[in-house]
This record gives sequence, structure tokens and C-alpha cells, in this order.
Amino acid sequence: MQKKLLAFIFTASSFLFSTAQDLRVNLFGGMANYNGDLQAKPFTFQQARYAVGLWASYDINPYIMLRGGLHFANVRAEDRFQTNPFNQLRNLSFSSNIYELHAGAEYHFLGIGNRVFSPYVFAAAAGFYHNPFAYDRAGNKVFLKPLSTEGQGLPGYPDRKPYSLTQFAVPVGVGVRMVLTDRLDVGVEFGYRKTFTDYMDDVSKTYVDPTVLQANRGPKAVEMSFRTPELPTHTGDPYPPNLQIRGGSKYNDNYYFLGVTFSYRITGGDRGNSGGGRGARKRSSLGCPTNVF
Repeated sequence: MQKKLLAFIFTASSFLFSTAQDLRVNLFGGMANYNGDLQAKPFTFQQARYAVGLWASYDINPYIMLRGGLHFANVRAEDRFQTNPFNQLRNLSFSSNIYELHAGAEYHFLGIGNRVFSPYVFAAAAGFYHNPFAYDRAGNKVFLKPLSTEGQGLPGYPDRKPYSLTQFAVPVGVGVRMVLTDRLDVGVEFGYRKTFTDYMDDVSKTYVDPTVLQANRGPKAVEMSFRTPELPTHTGDPYPPNLQIRGGSKYNDNYYFLGVTFSYRITGGDRGNSGGGRGARKRSSLGCPTNVF
């Protein structure tokens, strides 16, 4: 039994570290968007903003690449772009910068080093910081969390705790890399981030009593909680009754990135002369892989 276990460990280790490992630096640039109460579509280019990233990756075998690094993005959404009349009348909006730190792995179906094109899937664990804000009717930038727009932390709403601006997410996605030179790859990557908060947009549950809101957070909180009066078609609708639906708390908010990646290999053996192992690239006289798929 012990001999079989040792043989298994040796075989697994040989697979994981069968070729020279490469360390790479990766750049990402593209779009960012979110899905939540103010953007009902699970994936859309509507209201998309920008995302950039920088991470390091490390090939531990011809198929698996570890990765870890940073993303910075901006997401925003406005009810006026939604198709639901109720949401348009609600007239809420938000914007937020996202700072994300992630660590995970990629699996390359055809191998990292022996094809011109290398499709892959990835999964990771991430922590991110967000801080939703909106612009009031005078154009002033107003951060929303301190206002407790849905009664978070206010008397009479003990079930509504202030949400944290630092959250956990699970990024998953797909991509493909294409070899340009012996050290430089270019690719396209889509990554979806499942979060565990419904307050990326500061909208989740119901309206609260405006007298309680004003007494504890001031008139600006009331103004930013109920924004229907800012519409040109507003006919004097009163502030909604206590606990009238403002958002949907059944599903959490999520965000996603789509963009181009550039990868530069800074260490590791010459991919054109790697000894013919599983990660070796068959190369032409110009140094480019001859195996396309």
C-alpha cells in the first residue's frame, strides 16, 4: 500500500512539474459591466465602462497556469436605460470604482506551449473594494453608503446591517491566447465575477420611513433614496410608503470583464528549444509554432 501511494505521488509530481516553468507578466485592458437591480441583463455592452489589469502567471505544467494580480475597473448603471417602466420611474443611478485582488489558475485544453492558439478556462478567488456613488440634481458627487438609503443601521430596521465596502468574489471565465513571438502572447479573455453582496449599486430591498431617514442621516439621504421627483414627467408623487419595494433582494449583484490580454514571458527555457517535451513548440525558421490547433 505504501509503495502504491509513493508511486502515485511520484507520478502526480512528475505530471505537475514535468517541464521547465515559465514566469509571465500579463496586461489586460477592456470593458467592465455589472448585473444587478439597475442593470437587469446578465450580459450587455449597454452602459459598459473600462477595466485594466496587471497580474503574474506561472506555468506549473503544460496545461495548468497559476495566476494572481490586480484589476481596476469602473461600473455604472442608470434606471433610465432600463425597459421596465417601474425601474424608469424609480430613476436611481450609481457608479463605483472596483479594486480587485485575485489568485487562481488556468487550464489550457491544448497545452500552453505547443500550439499557436491556446484556449483555456480559469477560476479564482478574489477580494474587491467598491464604494457606490451617484450625482445629485445639482451635479454633486454623493457617496451612498453613509446615507443608509434603505435604513441600514437605523432605529426600527434591526435586520438591515450596514454593508461592507470590501467583499469576496469568485471569478470564472474563458479565454484564448495566440503566440506572437517566443516570449509574447496576445489573447482575449472574458471573466464573470460572482459576488456575495446585493449592495454594489446601493439598491436591494425597500424604501424606509423618510422621517426616520431624515432624522438620522439628513435631507440628502431622503433625496438620494427617492429620485422620482427629478424626472421631467414627475407629477408630484409622494415619497413611497414604508417598506414599499425599492429593489430585488433575491439575487446578488455581479460584475464582469471582457478585453484583450498581453503576456510577456520573463523567465523559463527557450520555447523553441525545450527538448521536445509535452510543452515544446514545434517552430518554423522564424521561431513561430507550426502547430496551429
